[in-house]
Amino acid sequence: MLKFIIPIVVAIALFPFVLKFIKHKSLYPFMPYQYNFRRRRITFAKVLKLLTERNAKIIVETGTSRKGLEGAKSDGAATIVFGKWAKENGAVLHSVDISEDSVEGSRNEVKQQRLDDVVTVHLDDSLNYLKHFKDDIDFLYLDSYDYSKTDVDIQKKSQEHHLKEFKIIEDRLHKNTIVLIDDCGLPGGGKGKTVVAYMIEKGWEILINKYQILLVHKDSL
Repeated sequence: MLKFIIPIVVAIALFPFVLKFIKHKSLYPFMPYQYNFRRRRITFAKVLKLLTERNAKIIVETGTSRKGLEGAKSDGAATIVFGKWAKENGAVLHSVDISEDSVEGSRNEVKQQRLDDVVTVHLDDSLNYLKHFKDDIDFLYLDSYDYSKTDVDIQKKSQEHHLKEFKIIEDRLHKNTIVLIDDCGLPGGGKGKTVVAYMIEKGWEILINKYQILLVHKDSL
């Protein structure tokens, strides 16, 4: 009887640790295992793979990672994640945000991670910044204009803003450009509702539709 009881007791004791391991969504070995990217892990992992396959050199992010890796679980820490990839692969990342506090926090984190030679964080309205951006973009990450789960007016304004961002920069994209939109799996359709519909009409295809939506142009498939 004892030989049956012991394994059961051990299994019960280990269950919380196993459950925690399953829920932990890291990007290891690319990023240290301790950082949990949760619902963004699947899309981040796919983007990292595509960046390498498509030899990306110019990355543009709207909405910066104000907390750095401390925010991996909450906001994704994309500036650091893709900044690290850029440094390891001879690319550059431009991140833009209208909030002075967010820009200051992001710049501090970028410097702490020793990425300031390849990552530039700009203080500007994203629409104005994109309007004057001259280079072709290999990876566009849209994550500006904070979204609300309950305020319908804010939801619509956020969705319209992301559509405007894409339309402004559309001519700087090419058939191998990768586009990722954050905060899509939310009430009201999330940030990507309007822009994704527009992109599909323009020949873009969804690769992953989860909390984030990842798209590439059909001509690149």
